[in-house]
Order: sequence, then structure tokens, then C-alpha cells
Amino acid sequence: MKFLKNPLIAGFGGFLCVSLMSFLNNFSEVYIWLIPPFGATMVLIMSMHDSPLAQPKNIFFGHLLSALSGLIVLKIFGNNIFCLGLGVGLAIFLMMITKTIHPPAGGNPLIVIFTGESFLFIFTPIIIGSTLIIIYAIIFNRVVGRRYPIT
Repeated sequence: MKFLKNPLIAGFGGFLCVSLMSFLNNFSEVYIWLIPPFGATMVLIMSMHDSPLAQPKNIFFGHLLSALSGLIVLKIFGNNIFCLGLGVGLAIFLMMITKTIHPPAGGNPLIVIFTGESFLFIFTPIIIGSTLIIIYAIIFNRVVGRRYPIT
């Protein structure tokens, strides 16, 4: 049963954070608090908290640069099949040159381009949501006795 301890802690941590953000989402008609890539971010934070990909800098700037990539491509080129690829490709490029790779953020350009988001998307859910996740991860990991962030 000892082998279940870490998966149970990680699963509970993900459940708690996503539930909190879902709760905020339910009571807000103006802001979106929860997007699918945040679920993948939680997997990294809870199951691989010591990975460079799960560190606060990567989470924040990975999501921010990826969403910006989608917005830039959408505003310049519109919405077509090549723009989807261009948005993701630009996001990868920007995350790599800034050393802020965060794989879940690769979904952000797709969301932005598919839904035609505005620059408000950068504020919420991206900046506020990423910041809430990072604060939650720091608190949760310390409560359960894990070192986070590592960098």
C-alpha cells in the first residue's frame, strides 16, 4: 500500500486545484479561469514537481508565450489550418529560446485560434490562472513535504 502514497497525494492535489478553479469558473460570467492545458499542467506539478518543465517560470512564461503566439498568428493571418500549425510552431520556438518549455502550454495557440480569443485571454485565464496554479503548487507541495520550486 505504500506505493499508493505518492499517486494518492498527486491525484488529490490535482483534484483540489482543478476543483477550486472550476468553482471560480462557475461563479464568473466575465472571466474564464480554467482551460484544458491547465489540467495537463497539474499532471506535471503533482506527479513530476521536480521536473524543470513543472517549475513556476516555465508554467507562467510557457502559457503566456504560447497564448501570445496564438493571438499574434490569429491577428495577422486569421484562422485556417496553417495558422494552427504556425501558432504552435511559434510557441515552441519562443519557449525554447526563452528556456521556458512547458508542454501543456502548446495547447494554448489552438484554443486561441479555434475560438478567436481577444487579448483579454492573456489576462484571464492565462496570467491569473497560471499565477493561481503556481501559488497553489508552492503551498500544496510544501504542506505535503516536497521541495517546490526546485530552481
